[in-house]
Amino acid sequence: EDEQIVAKIMERRFFPDHIAYKTWEGFHFAGHEIRITEATDCYGAVVWPSALVLCYFLETNSKQCNLVDKNVIEIGAGTGLVSIVASLLGAFVTATDLPELLGNLQYNILQNTKQKCKHQPCVKELSWGIDLEKNFPRSSCHFDYIMAADVVYHHPFLDELLLTFDHLCKNDTVILWVMKFRLEKENRFVDRFRTLFDLEMISNFPSLNIALYKAMRKGRMKA
Repeated sequence: EDEQIVAKIMERRFFPDHIAYKTWEGFHFAGHEIRITEATDCYGAVVWPSALVLCYFLETNSKQCNLVDKNVIEIGAGTGLVSIVASLLGAFVTATDLPELLGNLQYNILQNTKQKCKHQPCVKELSWGIDLEKNFPRSSCHFDYIMAADVVYHHPFLDELLLTFDHLCKNDTVILWVMKFRLEKENRFVDRFRTLFDLEMISNFPSLNIALYKAMRKGRMKA
C-alpha cells in the first residue's frame, strides 16, 4: 500500500519536453499544471518529496481538510509548491522563508496563482525565532493552519524552529507537518515538539522514510 500511494504521489511530477532557458519542474495538483523554477545550489529552492506528500494529502483530503477561506501560513516555503496548492484549494496563504529565497518564491507563486485563486497569496520574510512578535503579532495574526514540509534537517536552528511553531500556533490552529527521518539528532526534535503539542501521525511512507503529522496545542487535539 505504501509503494502504491508513493507511486501515485510521484506521478504528479513531470518534466519539460524541451530544455528552456529556465530550469523548471512540473506538477499536477488541484486541477492545475504547476511549473516550479528551482535553484539547485540552494536547499531551500528545491522541491523535496515531503512537499509532494503534503500537496497530495491536501488535494485528496479536501473534505476532511477544507481550506476554502482558511488562513494558512507555510514556514520554510522554499519553492512555494505547498503554498501554491493550498491557494488553488481556496485558502488565503502567507508563504514565508529566508530573505534570500523570497525572489524565487514570489516568482513561482505569482506565475502559478495569478487569476487562478480565490485569494492571492502573499510572500513574507520569516527567519525562525527572529522578530516574531514584531512581524507576526499574536494579537492580530491568527492562522487556521500552519504547514511545514521538510523543515527538520541538519541545521543549527531547531530551537528557533520550535519557538516559531509555538509563537504562530493558537489554541485552535492545526499544524500539518511532513518530516523526512534522517539523523538521530533531528529525529529527537519530534520528542521536543511533543512537549508543546499533541501529535498524531496521519500518514506514513516507509519507502520514503517520510511521515505526515497533524498537531495542535496540548489538550486541543480534535477527533
